[in-house]
Amino acid sequence: MPDPIRIAVLGASGRMGRAIMRLALDDARFRLAGAWVRPGSVADGVQAATLLGRGTCGVRVASDLAAVIRAADVAIDFTRPATAVEAAGICAAEGRALVSGTTGLSSGDRATLERAADRIPVVWAPNMSVGVNLLLRALDEVARRLGEDYDAEIVEAHHRHKVDAPSGTALALGEVLARARGRELAELMDCGREGQTGERVPGRIGMHSLRGGEIVGEHDVRLIAAGEELRLGHTAFGRDAFAAGALRAAHWLQGREPGLYGMAEVLGF
Repeated sequence: MPDPIRIAVLGASGRMGRAIMRLALDDARFRLAGAWVRPGSVADGVQAATLLGRGTCGVRVASDLAAVIRAADVAIDFTRPATAVEAAGICAAEGRALVSGTTGLSSGDRATLERAADRIPVVWAPNMSVGVNLLLRALDEVARRLGEDYDAEIVEAHHRHKVDAPSGTALALGEVLARARGRELAELMDCGREGQTGERVPGRIGMHSLRGGEIVGEHDVRLIAAGEELRLGHTAFGRDAFAAGALRAAHWLQGREPGLYGMAEVLGF
Protein backbone atom coordinates (compact mmCIF):
# COMPACT_ATOMS: atom_id res chain seq x y z
CA MET A 1 0.00 0.00 0.00
CA PRO A 2 1.43 3.43 -0.89
CA ASP A 3 2.35 5.88 1.84
CA PRO A 4 -0.53 8.05 3.01
CA ILE A 5 -0.89 11.45 1.36
CA ARG A 6 0.10 14.15 3.81
CA ILE A 7 -2.52 16.91 3.89
CA ALA A 8 -2.57 20.35 5.45
CA VAL A 9 -6.02 21.74 6.20
CA LEU A 10 -6.26 25.53 5.99
CA GLY A 11 -9.10 26.99 8.00
CA ALA A 12 -8.98 24.05 10.38
CA SER A 13 -11.34 25.51 12.98
CA GLY A 14 -14.06 26.30 10.44
CA ARG A 15 -16.98 24.08 9.51
CA MET A 16 -15.34 22.79 6.34
CA GLY A 17 -11.94 22.42 7.96
CA ARG A 18 -13.34 20.26 10.74
CA ALA A 19 -15.31 18.12 8.29
CA ILE A 20 -12.21 17.52 6.14
CA MET A 21 -10.05 16.62 9.14
CA ARG A 22 -12.66 14.24 10.51
CA LEU A 23 -12.96 12.35 7.22
CA ALA A 24 -9.19 12.35 6.66
CA LEU A 25 -8.44 10.91 10.10
CA ASP A 26 -10.74 7.99 9.29
CA ASP A 27 -9.26 7.38 5.83
CA ALA A 28 -6.07 5.33 5.56
CA ARG A 29 -5.16 7.05 2.26
CA PHE A 30 -4.41 10.28 4.13
CA ARG A 31 -2.36 11.53 7.04
CA LEU A 32 -3.13 14.87 8.64
CA ALA A 33 0.21 16.68 8.61
CA GLY A 34 -0.85 20.24 9.36
CA ALA A 35 -3.79 22.37 10.44
CA TRP A 36 -3.80 26.15 10.02
CA VAL A 37 -5.84 28.88 11.71
CA ARG A 38 -5.57 32.65 11.62
CA PRO A 39 -3.11 34.28 14.05
CA GLY A 40 -4.89 35.06 17.30
CA SER A 41 -7.37 32.22 16.98
CA VAL A 42 -8.26 30.51 20.25
CA ALA A 43 -7.54 27.22 18.46
CA ASP A 44 -3.89 28.10 17.83
CA GLY A 45 -1.68 25.54 19.55
CA VAL A 46 -4.36 23.01 20.49
CA GLN A 47 -4.40 19.41 19.33
CA ALA A 48 -6.19 19.29 15.96
CA ALA A 49 -8.22 16.29 17.13
CA THR A 50 -9.53 18.38 20.03
CA LEU A 51 -11.48 20.48 17.52
CA LEU A 52 -13.30 17.26 16.57
CA GLY A 53 -14.00 16.11 20.11
CA ARG A 54 -11.34 13.40 19.86
CA GLY A 55 -8.27 12.65 21.93
CA THR A 56 -5.09 13.27 19.97
CA CYS A 57 -3.74 12.86 16.45
CA GLY A 58 -0.21 14.13 16.92
CA VAL A 59 -0.80 17.42 15.09
CA ARG A 60 -1.19 20.79 16.72
CA VAL A 61 -3.05 23.64 15.11
CA ALA A 62 -0.69 26.44 14.04
CA SER A 63 -0.89 29.95 12.59
CA ASP A 64 2.37 29.82 10.56
CA LEU A 65 0.92 29.26 7.09
CA ALA A 66 4.19 28.48 5.35
CA ALA A 67 5.26 25.94 7.98
CA VAL A 68 1.90 24.17 7.87
CA ILE A 69 1.98 23.90 4.06
CA ARG A 70 5.63 22.82 4.04
CA ALA A 71 4.78 19.79 6.20
CA ALA A 72 2.32 18.40 3.65
CA ASP A 73 2.10 17.00 0.13
CA VAL A 74 -1.10 18.91 -0.61
CA ALA A 75 -2.84 21.85 1.06
CA ILE A 76 -6.64 21.90 1.22
CA ASP A 77 -7.96 25.45 1.44
CA PHE A 78 -11.43 26.58 2.50
CA THR A 79 -10.67 30.06 3.82
CA ARG A 80 -11.00 33.60 2.50
CA PRO A 81 -9.66 35.00 -0.78
CA ALA A 82 -6.64 36.73 0.78
CA THR A 83 -5.53 33.51 2.47
CA ALA A 84 -6.18 31.42 -0.64
CA VAL A 85 -3.95 33.75 -2.67
CA GLU A 86 -1.19 33.64 -0.05
CA ALA A 87 -1.45 29.86 0.17
CA ALA A 88 -1.21 29.51 -3.61
CA GLY A 89 2.03 31.49 -3.61
CA ILE A 90 3.51 29.40 -0.82
CA CYS A 91 2.45 26.13 -2.45
CA ALA A 92 4.05 27.20 -5.73
CA ALA A 93 7.30 28.17 -3.97
CA GLU A 94 7.42 24.97 -1.93
CA GLY A 95 6.28 22.59 -4.67
CA ARG A 96 3.10 21.52 -2.88
CA ALA A 97 -0.18 20.72 -4.62
CA LEU A 98 -3.26 22.80 -3.77
CA VAL A 99 -6.97 22.04 -3.50
CA SER A 100 -9.04 25.19 -3.01
CA GLY A 101 -12.76 25.59 -2.52
CA THR A 102 -12.55 29.23 -1.48
CA THR A 103 -15.18 31.41 -3.18
CA GLY A 104 -15.53 35.15 -3.65
CA LEU A 105 -12.27 35.34 -5.61
CA SER A 106 -11.67 38.43 -7.72
CA SER A 107 -10.28 38.25 -11.24
CA GLY A 108 -6.90 39.16 -9.76
CA ASP A 109 -7.18 36.35 -7.21
CA ARG A 110 -8.00 33.89 -9.98
CA ALA A 111 -5.00 35.12 -11.95
CA THR A 112 -2.79 34.37 -8.94
CA LEU A 113 -4.10 30.80 -8.82
CA GLU A 114 -3.44 30.47 -12.53
CA ARG A 115 0.14 31.64 -12.08
CA ALA A 116 0.64 29.13 -9.27
CA ALA A 117 -0.76 26.43 -11.55
CA ASP A 118 2.10 27.07 -13.97
CA ARG A 119 4.35 25.49 -11.32
CA ILE A 120 2.13 23.08 -9.34
CA PRO A 121 -1.11 21.13 -9.85
CA VAL A 122 -4.12 23.04 -8.50
CA VAL A 123 -7.76 22.01 -8.22
CA TRP A 124 -10.10 24.96 -7.72
CA ALA A 125 -13.86 24.57 -7.66
CA PRO A 126 -16.64 26.66 -6.11
CA ASN A 127 -18.33 23.43 -5.01
CA MET A 128 -16.66 20.03 -4.63
CA SER A 129 -19.67 17.80 -4.11
CA VAL A 130 -20.23 15.12 -6.72
CA GLY A 131 -23.91 16.02 -6.94
CA VAL A 132 -23.35 19.70 -7.70
CA ASN A 133 -20.81 18.91 -10.39
CA LEU A 134 -23.23 16.47 -12.01
CA LEU A 135 -25.85 19.25 -11.82
CA LEU A 136 -23.49 21.60 -13.67
CA ARG A 137 -22.96 19.00 -16.37
CA ALA A 138 -26.68 18.27 -16.68
CA LEU A 139 -27.49 21.99 -16.88
CA ASP A 140 -24.96 22.38 -19.69
CA GLU A 141 -26.72 19.65 -21.67
CA VAL A 142 -30.14 21.19 -21.04
CA ALA A 143 -29.18 24.83 -21.60
CA ARG A 144 -27.64 24.19 -25.02
CA ARG A 145 -30.98 22.80 -26.21
CA LEU A 146 -33.22 25.59 -24.90
CA GLY A 147 -33.73 29.00 -26.47
CA GLU A 148 -34.18 32.38 -24.84
CA ASP A 149 -37.93 31.80 -24.61
CA TYR A 150 -37.05 29.87 -21.43
CA ASP A 151 -36.44 32.46 -18.71
CA ALA A 152 -33.62 31.45 -16.35
CA GLU A 153 -33.78 32.11 -12.62
CA ILE A 154 -31.26 30.84 -10.04
CA VAL A 155 -32.09 30.79 -6.32
CA GLU A 156 -29.47 29.83 -3.73
CA ALA A 157 -29.72 29.60 0.06
CA HIS A 158 -26.97 29.37 2.66
CA HIS A 159 -26.37 29.83 6.40
CA ARG A 160 -26.30 33.27 7.96
CA HIS A 161 -22.49 33.20 8.34
CA LYS A 162 -21.70 33.10 4.61
CA VAL A 163 -19.94 36.31 3.59
CA ASP A 164 -20.24 36.30 -0.22
CA ALA A 165 -23.30 36.45 -2.44
CA PRO A 166 -24.26 35.10 -4.86
CA SER A 167 -22.60 31.84 -3.91
CA GLY A 168 -19.76 30.53 -6.04
CA THR A 169 -21.93 27.61 -7.08
CA ALA A 170 -24.76 29.90 -8.18
CA LEU A 171 -22.29 31.89 -10.27
CA ALA A 172 -20.97 28.66 -11.80
CA LEU A 173 -24.53 27.68 -12.72
CA GLY A 174 -25.08 31.12 -14.21
CA GLU A 175 -21.89 30.83 -16.24
CA VAL A 176 -23.15 27.57 -17.74
CA LEU A 177 -26.38 29.29 -18.79
CA ALA A 178 -24.54 32.32 -20.17
CA ARG A 179 -22.14 30.19 -22.23
CA ALA A 180 -25.09 28.38 -23.76
CA ARG A 181 -26.31 31.80 -24.94
CA GLY A 182 -22.90 32.79 -26.25
CA ARG A 183 -22.44 35.56 -23.68
CA GLU A 184 -20.61 36.35 -20.45
CA LEU A 185 -22.54 36.06 -17.21
CA ALA A 186 -21.70 39.64 -16.23
CA GLU A 187 -23.59 40.84 -19.34
CA LEU A 188 -26.78 38.94 -18.46
CA MET A 189 -27.07 38.68 -14.67
CA ASP A 190 -29.78 40.46 -12.68
CA CYS A 191 -29.18 40.11 -8.93
CA GLY A 192 -32.58 40.49 -7.27
CA ARG A 193 -35.25 42.95 -8.31
CA GLU A 194 -36.65 46.05 -6.73
CA GLY A 195 -39.02 48.85 -7.70
CA GLN A 196 -40.39 49.49 -11.18
CA THR A 197 -38.21 47.06 -13.10
CA GLY A 198 -40.33 46.89 -16.25
CA GLU A 199 -40.99 43.66 -18.10
CA ARG A 200 -38.45 40.87 -17.93
CA VAL A 201 -35.85 41.24 -20.69
CA PRO A 202 -35.48 38.03 -22.75
CA GLY A 203 -32.20 36.22 -22.20
CA ARG A 204 -31.44 37.71 -18.80
CA ILE A 205 -30.40 35.42 -15.92
CA GLY A 206 -32.01 36.15 -12.56
CA MET A 207 -29.91 35.52 -9.44
CA HIS A 208 -31.30 35.48 -5.91
CA SER A 209 -29.56 34.80 -2.59
CA LEU A 210 -31.19 33.74 0.68
CA ARG A 211 -29.31 33.74 3.98
CA GLY A 212 -30.51 32.32 7.27
CA GLY A 213 -29.95 29.91 10.11
CA GLU A 214 -27.64 26.99 9.40
CA ILE A 215 -28.65 26.12 5.80
CA VAL A 216 -25.72 24.14 4.38
CA GLY A 217 -26.45 24.84 0.73
CA GLU A 218 -29.40 24.82 -1.66
CA HIS A 219 -29.33 25.65 -5.37
CA ASP A 220 -32.36 25.72 -7.63
CA VAL A 221 -32.30 26.53 -11.36
CA ARG A 222 -35.72 27.31 -12.86
CA LEU A 223 -36.13 27.45 -16.64
CA ILE A 224 -39.56 28.87 -17.34
CA ALA A 225 -41.40 29.12 -20.66
CA ALA A 226 -44.97 30.09 -21.44
CA GLY A 227 -46.26 26.53 -21.26
CA GLU A 228 -43.89 24.68 -18.95
CA GLU A 229 -41.13 24.90 -16.37
CA LEU A 230 -38.02 22.77 -15.95
CA ARG A 231 -36.27 22.67 -12.56
CA LEU A 232 -32.82 21.37 -11.73
CA GLY A 233 -31.45 21.59 -8.24
CA HIS A 234 -29.29 20.29 -5.43
CA THR A 235 -29.58 20.29 -1.65
CA ALA A 236 -26.68 19.56 0.67
CA PHE A 237 -27.70 18.01 3.98
CA GLY A 238 -24.23 18.30 5.50
CA ARG A 239 -20.68 19.37 4.74
CA ASP A 240 -19.36 15.83 4.34
CA ALA A 241 -20.32 15.92 0.65
CA PHE A 242 -17.96 18.85 0.08
CA ALA A 243 -15.25 17.45 2.35
CA ALA A 244 -15.31 14.08 0.57
CA GLY A 245 -14.98 15.84 -2.77
CA ALA A 246 -11.99 17.85 -1.52
CA LEU A 247 -10.24 14.67 -0.37
CA ARG A 248 -11.06 13.01 -3.67
CA ALA A 249 -9.42 15.95 -5.44
CA ALA A 250 -6.36 15.73 -3.16
CA HIS A 251 -5.97 12.05 -3.98
CA TRP A 252 -6.46 12.68 -7.72
CA LEU A 253 -3.75 15.37 -7.76
CA GLN A 254 -0.98 12.97 -6.83
CA GLY A 255 1.48 12.73 -9.72
CA ARG A 256 -0.37 15.28 -11.87
CA GLU A 257 1.43 17.78 -14.03
CA PRO A 258 1.17 21.48 -13.12
CA GLY A 259 -2.10 23.00 -14.27
CA LEU A 260 -5.38 24.46 -13.09
CA TYR A 261 -7.99 21.71 -12.86
CA GLY A 262 -11.64 21.57 -11.87
CA MET A 263 -13.89 18.90 -10.44
CA ALA A 264 -14.88 17.87 -13.96
CA GLU A 265 -11.35 16.53 -14.46
CA VAL A 266 -11.33 14.94 -11.00
CA LEU A 267 -14.61 13.15 -11.72
CA GLY A 268 -13.58 12.18 -15.23
CA PHE A 269 -15.93 14.16 -17.42
